[in-house]
Amino acid sequence: MQELKKVVNRVETKIRFSEVDSMRVVWHGNYVKYLEDGREAFGEEYSLAYYDAFGNGYMTPIVKLDVDYKRMIKYGETIIIETEYVYTKAAKIVFKYRILNAETKKVAVTASSTQIFLNENNELQLTNPDFYIKWQEKLGLI
Repeated sequence: MQELKKVVNRVETKIRFSEVDSMRVVWHGNYVKYLEDGREAFGEEYSLAYYDAFGNGYMTPIVKLDVDYKRMIKYGETIIIETEYVYTKAAKIVFKYRILNAETKKVAVTASSTQIFLNENNELQLTNPDFYIKWQEKLGLI
């Protein structure tokens, strides 16, 4: 069985004062925003942005999000957000993430997200839309 090609985006960001709590560490809820930053950077690099789906008549809401916190990140530190596409035959978009301290390269967070396809009538799509199949083909995933 042939191993699938890895499709990964990496983006860096510096932790701002507004993202930390009174203990000067990133407030746990802000990691969800970092995951979205990762998805947006991935979409820009690989032409799978939110408006690409929307322009084809679909919305892609998140239906599952798992976040595992490993280490604290503090104000002023720089992080690397790695977003990796996870191929599945099912009609959904799956990503896994690692957030690392850019200086130490230690993993602070691992996570995954699952998005589904809804058509213009908010109906769940049970098969992959044509634009998404073409995107997978373009990347050599199928």
